[in-house]
Amino acid sequence: MTSFLTSDLCDEFSDTLGIASPGLARFGGAPRFCGPIVTLKVFEDNSLVREILSTPGQGQVLVVDGGGSLRCALLGDQLGELAVKNGWAGVVVNGCIRDSVALAALPLGVRAIATHPLKSEKRGIGQRDLPVSFFGVRFVPGHWLYADEDGLITSADRLTN
Repeated sequence: MTSFLTSDLCDEFSDTLGIASPGLARFGGAPRFCGPIVTLKVFEDNSLVREILSTPGQGQVLVVDGGGSLRCALLGDQLGELAVKNGWAGVVVNGCIRDSVALAALPLGVRAIATHPLKSEKRGIGQRDLPVSFFGVRFVPGHWLYADEDGLITSADRLTN
């Protein structure tokens, strides 16, 4: 399900889409990905990221609101491999990732603000399955996320087959 173009979807549905402002860089090996949204809200702690990516993804996209922190990474190669193994389509991080070369080799969509070599803390603190907002978009669990080389959009409805 990677034959869509966000520009075409915007041309057809722009009045009903959430269109992210520029600022999320592409790091994964899948430049184009989409799926239903699962959300997390954490801060400098990726324990819940590991917990969720350990479950069957079924083509979903994990959206992690890390508060925009640039002080540590919330996703790295081990969690990326876990996501691929469990069938996640992608991970979007309002924060940093690490192991960018290894992530680029995985068939996983990854968007984040930047890279950072420091791993996060492991306290098990965060919230799951609540709407989160960053880069001008509200990410709602169960809504759809579409990302490609031109940008990232969200929709309450599935827009492609």
